[in-house]
Amino acid sequence: MKVLVTGATGFVGKAVVQDLLVAGHQVVAGSRGGKQVHSAQGISLDVTNPDSVRRVVDTVQPEAVIHLVGIIREKGSQTFEAVHTVGTQNLLEALKPYRSRLVHMSALGAALDSPSGYSSSKARAENAVKASGLPYTIFRPSLIFGPGDDFFGNVLKNLVSLPPIVPIIGDGLFPFRPVWVGDVSRAFVRALELPHSVGQSLGQSFDLTGPTEYTFKELLSLELAALGRKKPMLHVPLFVMNLMVPLMQILPNPPITKDQYSMLKAGNTANPSPAREVFGLEMESLEAWLPRILLPK
Repeated sequence: MKVLVTGATGFVGKAVVQDLLVAGHQVVAGSRGGKQVHSAQGISLDVTNPDSVRRVVDTVQPEAVIHLVGIIREKGSQTFEAVHTVGTQNLLEALKPYRSRLVHMSALGAALDSPSGYSSSKARAENAVKASGLPYTIFRPSLIFGPGDDFFGNVLKNLVSLPPIVPIIGDGLFPFRPVWVGDVSRAFVRALELPHSVGQSLGQSFDLTGPTEYTFKELLSLELAALGRKKPMLHVPLFVMNLMVPLMQILPNPPITKDQYSMLKAGNTANPSPAREVFGLEMESLEAWLPRILLPK
């Protein structure tokens, strides 16, 4: 199958492209830089530019598209709304003449009424996919872990490494079910091979979560253990964090953005069984991978 992957040079994109190639698909790797990914041909693609999207789709004429483009921090014109919502709408419009199969990356917790700009923009993109008339599968992953991830390898690592005392947000009991990038990639690729992942109508949605649920405090403890460090922990009341996080935004690279803070407070968990059973996921554990994420050789 000829497959266009958007966001192909990203953390998840590289894993998906590799698994697609192993499965024997003809892959075109779309990204703003147009770089080759593994042995897949690269093509320059800016989803926020409708002309760029039309040009790429008309050139590739894909049988399927795996849409992974996403950002975790806004910068200039690259806003959540522009990239997630409008970018998805641009892609859907370009795909209409080809009736391409779409596998779409959303996010666990996507909701129109979410206080997080990330999550609400993901929800609007989901609605656009559902209204597109294209056959689709939507995946909503939780926190994704693996070598090169941003949350465990950067955000959480900085949170336990930089300050002398590890801050615990509120009571630290917000729940999470992190999922291995290999399981995420496998789900996306197998969705192309399993017609019933579309369902009886035009599409279906699946939550992608891992085998174990952790509290935020437990995740901090796991990070410290994997780094071989011992530090005191201090619960920081939410009203104090509500004051501190906006002040952090004056820094060139704040340790946590307002949007990330909002999502942390909301938690991120769901039942892993439906996706595991449909796509045969391995359900790798976070503990097995953290040392490789935090202390790469």
